[in-house]
Amino acid sequence: MSLKNKLNIPADGLAGLKENFKTDAISGFIVFLLALPLSLGIAKASEFPPIMGLLTAIIGGLVVSLMMGSKLTIKGPAAGLIVIVAGAVAEFGQGDPVLGWKLALGAMAVAGVIQILFGILKLGKLADFFPLSAIHGMLAAIGIIIIAKQFPVLLNDDPSLAKGKGPLELIANIPNFIMNLDPKATLIGIVSLTIMLGWPFIKNKTIKMIPAPLVVLLFAIPCELFMHFKETEPAYALVKIGSLVDNLHVNVSFDGFTQTGLFIKYVIMFALVGTIESLLTVKAIDLMDPFKRKSNMNQDLIAVGVGNTIAAIFGGLPMISEVARSSSNVNNGAKTRWANFFHGFFILIFVLLAAPILELIPNAALAAMLITVGIKLTHPREFIHTLNIGKEQLAIFLITIFFTLHEDLLVGIAAGILLKIFFHLIHGAPISSLFKATALVSSNGNEYLVEVEKSAIFSNFLGIKSRLDALPSAMNVTIDFTKTKLVDHSVMENLHHFENEYVAKGGKVTIIGLDNHITFSDHKLSSRMKGQK
Repeated sequence: MSLKNKLNIPADGLAGLKENFKTDAISGFIVFLLALPLSLGIAKASEFPPIMGLLTAIIGGLVVSLMMGSKLTIKGPAAGLIVIVAGAVAEFGQGDPVLGWKLALGAMAVAGVIQILFGILKLGKLADFFPLSAIHGMLAAIGIIIIAKQFPVLLNDDPSLAKGKGPLELIANIPNFIMNLDPKATLIGIVSLTIMLGWPFIKNKTIKMIPAPLVVLLFAIPCELFMHFKETEPAYALVKIGSLVDNLHVNVSFDGFTQTGLFIKYVIMFALVGTIESLLTVKAIDLMDPFKRKSNMNQDLIAVGVGNTIAAIFGGLPMISEVARSSSNVNNGAKTRWANFFHGFFILIFVLLAAPILELIPNAALAAMLITVGIKLTHPREFIHTLNIGKEQLAIFLITIFFTLHEDLLVGIAAGILLKIFFHLIHGAPISSLFKATALVSSNGNEYLVEVEKSAIFSNFLGIKSRLDALPSAMNVTIDFTKTKLVDHSVMENLHHFENEYVAKGGKVTIIGLDNHITFSDHKLSSRMKGQK
């Protein structure tokens, strides 16, 4: 009996909708409760009209779900892109947020088309090119920036106190933000933050099924009404939504193309960071899928690109496969892509019928949700985990964070990659193998041998991966590193995932030839170089 039959793989398409309507609708509803406030908060933090965060979630659900290549991911606005979106609005607008929003949409639309081309050209494996330590450093830096930008919002400070300040300046101004806090809004913000951070520690499974952001809203909105925010607080204390119908028209402007360098910079950042984050999420959710399905990365990129292009035209935020909402989707029993559809459907219905309720949400509560996301991205355990893999990985991680905070994401990720390449050269990787892998494949019956020579590192792994992906399933595969001088952490981790996926399909993977390689740490997936032990 095949693995597919053993696992009773859910049907796809309309048959899947009919077969799994109940489970997917319930999961979609729970994810909707999680996505609703987060989408508002992400849009506001990105300097977009808040309702545009909901528009992106609606498009990600109703449109993208019909064509995406993954079965269980949720498409919507992501906190990880706040830094790029807000930066684009500020740089394009030069003090005019409405102009900045419209010009940023032009760069987003072009980036969406590029993502479609990525998928058509089968570049869904793009995330495998970047060193993992640099990617995690980028995400940690994004977390720090989110915390820095949302801290004054948590305290309901006058926005002018933080306006125009970079992340390092915001951190330096924390004492000033505390001195100017609004007591009533800060109380709501601090309690909301406590709920968000404390919710994972609740042991009761029934209570834990309630999304923490919903609990925050059930606390914050009654408090806001009790404290008469509308009558006593400044206008910036509450979310302003407006009508979806009134805002639904073509908002994109391509006039930003006249600022060629700036336009290209943000097209690259939207396309690159959005693609990497989305692909990494798809890979992570595939590992969580109880039915062991493997997503079509290229098809998923096309779908996300289509969604981003449509969202940009009408004014929405860029979307990705979002990890927190996707994880919740899996944990709540979703079976097919229809759960993503239902999440978008429920958001649409709520926005059309109950938008005034959203305008009762204090911005301090939304800031608490986003700060929680930032804390997860830059949690101390990320630093400790990276150090455990190897000191050189921590150096790459930290240098990526530093240059991202000091300059921007592109400079940060470039600095991390350059440092990684430098480490590879001093550890013996031949220059000829930096971007070209030498991997020879031979076979004898159902026995396959993959011999990797010179080096196996992040920058040449795509060549190795293409040979591994071409192997027939359910064979006995031996990967031999006897002739390699260096195998880095990114390759070790990617091989670990390959082994898990290949074994799940009935095959066997054996890795040999590493006995004479010196590991850089005690971590089982650390980098290692040739040398006598």
